[in-house]
Amino acid sequence: MRPNFIGRLRPLIGAAILAAAASSGLAEPQHGIAMYGRPALPPDFVSLPYANPDAPKGGRIVFGEPGGFDSLNPYILSGTAPWGLGLHTVESLMGRSIDEPFTLYGLLAESVETDEARSWVEFTLRPEARFSDGSPVTVGDVMWSYETLGTVGHPRYHTAWAKVEKMEQTGEHSVRFTFNAPDRELALLMGMRPILKKAQWDGKDFTAAALDIPVGTGPYTVAGFEPGRYISFRRNPNYWGKDLPFNRGQNNFDEIRYDYFGDGDVVFQAFTGGETTSLRETNAAKWTSQYDIPAVRSGEIVKSEIENQRPSGITGLVMNTRNPVFADWRVREAMLLAFNFEFINQTLNGGTEPRIASYFSNSVLGMGSGPAEGRVAELLSPFAADLPPGTIEGYALPEGDAGRAAHRGNLRKATALLEEAGWSVADGQLRNANGAAFDFEIVLAAGATEAQSVVDIYIETLKTLGIFPRVTVVDSAQYKERTNAYNFDMAWYTRSLSLSPGNEQLLYWGAKGVTEPGSRNWMGMNSPAAEAMITAMVEARGQEDFIAATRALDRVLTAGRYVIPVWFSKTSRIAHSAHLHYPDRIPLYGDWPGFQPEVWWYEE
Repeated sequence: MRPNFIGRLRPLIGAAILAAAASSGLAEPQHGIAMYGRPALPPDFVSLPYANPDAPKGGRIVFGEPGGFDSLNPYILSGTAPWGLGLHTVESLMGRSIDEPFTLYGLLAESVETDEARSWVEFTLRPEARFSDGSPVTVGDVMWSYETLGTVGHPRYHTAWAKVEKMEQTGEHSVRFTFNAPDRELALLMGMRPILKKAQWDGKDFTAAALDIPVGTGPYTVAGFEPGRYISFRRNPNYWGKDLPFNRGQNNFDEIRYDYFGDGDVVFQAFTGGETTSLRETNAAKWTSQYDIPAVRSGEIVKSEIENQRPSGITGLVMNTRNPVFADWRVREAMLLAFNFEFINQTLNGGTEPRIASYFSNSVLGMGSGPAEGRVAELLSPFAADLPPGTIEGYALPEGDAGRAAHRGNLRKATALLEEAGWSVADGQLRNANGAAFDFEIVLAAGATEAQSVVDIYIETLKTLGIFPRVTVVDSAQYKERTNAYNFDMAWYTRSLSLSPGNEQLLYWGAKGVTEPGSRNWMGMNSPAAEAMITAMVEARGQEDFIAATRALDRVLTAGRYVIPVWFSKTSRIAHSAHLHYPDRIPLYGDWPGFQPEVWWYEE
């Protein structure tokens, strides 16, 4: 089940991934829309190319999750909702194919229409679209959902909504959005918002975390739940969209269940004990050494490796620059120098995993090595005076030594940078000129055993610099609350990035996130250069401009030294029951939302 998709990927890169961003020339309603070029699938496509349209229906899949949940509203800032709730029970106007960089096909909407400049977009609902209670999906439900999410929903919805000049009903089943800013991605983003039933929320406070089950249009409904213990989804036999080409070969399980456990180690034990049926393993060494169990040897459990060609994204320890301790780039560089990745990787992974070199590494969008050139240099040059060293000249992460925990050469460089920034060791502890200790707290979520292992090794090295951080472990609800409010100094940070980055980058790195709660800008960066690069990305009309803007953004982020990155994997490792199967055709994004459990199936 490991097809050769390198050969398949090359023409995709040339013709689809970053095809020339010329106008798609939509002059009438279409079945789909792509960020660049045209959708790969024709109007009469039978199914998504990575789905098996003949997959049998039935059976169940059971996942284990660390932590818990206390809300059934995943669309607001407060509370912690269970993973899968929105994914399985609520739909959007358009559905995304994970075999293309950024292409949407009709789901609740039967068609999409836009002009050459993409200054507006219009969707026409399918008359047969229904909520799970049998009531029709109306334009009123759509308009209420968009306005509610864009004004009082989670901040991730606000940026795009602020660029909507006008929303209007243009027919019995049609709604149009007119934009107030040039942004070619908006026509797609407007197709991706969850559609909720307006009547369900009459007289209720949408912003309050609650355990009311949302009425959605999706293939599953909530069959039962107990906060902190489990949530179960049952396939709706009356699901309105079961025969859509987009859905053929998807939504095959009768039941999808998530059981919650105390931490990652207990999740692993639950899987090996037969309580759950599928487990993603992120630790390469554990994958090799700890799955030699009778169920694997007998074939009852299968170990599958799913390749992908998506960017590495960023995972590691993020430094909160709202804390003056981390406001100086020299201090952040010193923290990077003290982190001996090679030793940690060898200790935890057997040295097998590649390091994250930049936010978009492992893709054509990555910044590359050496000085910025051409269009990338042109984009960055107006901001040169305010950019950290290395942004334009070239920056690479420090290299360590796999044979010893402390790399002496890097620690000497770290000490020199800390002294330049006003810190020196007195009485065995790093202090500033006023005698205040270099003090900070590392906040980790309970159950994050791998992150805890990394931190345990790292803090031992920090002690040699006279730095003694405090480590605080909190439950998942507290972790979300503290990170939403940026109430931490250092925390474990993960951001997945796609082959078509756009407006969401402002939520990740935009200046509003310095003070507004709930953004993904945990580091508190305030970079006009980053925002300018994001603007250049979403306004790009051609391949070269888009790639250059993304590579320039990658330089700003990486040389900003905000995150101490760890490793990524080009392969997802999934251990699962032998009764669970997936198609031979692996999508471009590999194991990404939309793959498991969507196109998997159960078979005796």
